[in-house]
Amino acid sequence: MLSIYLGTRQLGRSGLLEQEFLFSQNDFQGWLNRWQQINGSILKILPSPREENKPTPVNPDVSAYSFDRLIVCDSAVIAQLLIANNFHFENNCAILSIDGYPQNIFDITMQMLRRNPDLKVYALHDCSPQGIGLVHRLRTSPKWFQDSDVVVIDVGLTPRQIIATKRGMFIQSSPDSAQAAKQLLGKIRQSLSTKEIEFLESGKFVELESFPPQKLIQVLQRGIAGSSNLQGDDSSLILVGDTGNDMYVVQSFG
Repeated sequence: MLSIYLGTRQLGRSGLLEQEFLFSQNDFQGWLNRWQQINGSILKILPSPREENKPTPVNPDVSAYSFDRLIVCDSAVIAQLLIANNFHFENNCAILSIDGYPQNIFDITMQMLRRNPDLKVYALHDCSPQGIGLVHRLRTSPKWFQDSDVVVIDVGLTPRQIIATKRGMFIQSSPDSAQAAKQLLGKIRQSLSTKEIEFLESGKFVELESFPPQKLIQVLQRGIAGSSNLQGDDSSLILVGDTGNDMYVVQSFG
């Protein structure tokens, strides 16, 4: 018991210790499958996002409108989770992933978005070299907002937020992530502090899927609210306890 107590205190002090999964994704999937065989399906666990390339017809009266906000996620899994939990309805925004999910409404949604000269785009991503590059892709890709005056706001996860929070984080590390960080474009590196670059080049990363859905939604809502003052410092994350709401989740330890 004393060892557990001291270990917990040490984690609380450092806050940025690397951690490892105690079991593989295959182990977890096997346990989950076995549990569902005995107890029945878990309705609130989302399946892998499906690619639906056939466009969905949209009423012209609906497509004539636009959105004031767009959230772009660096993975279809996170976009699916936000949509399943009605984040787009409750916050009056469109939600897409950088790889074009949901495919069946992607083109029409982009047409609607481009009609709004006051559109604000919020980038939501892992704290990883790939995630950090999301804003750059949005600003430079012809598929997105190349040569556009659209405001693109990085709501995280950034190394700055992870370093400032220092608690409640599942921080992983890998040589591949360290190598990817060293290959970041100069324009991306210029937006990072020395500590942030050191964090990434050490191989550390934090995945959005490590957050329970409610915490992830709270982080995103706080990022959107804080972006109203673009000069403000919204570097930290507020991680509050769950309130027990029944929410859709993805098949991860989060």
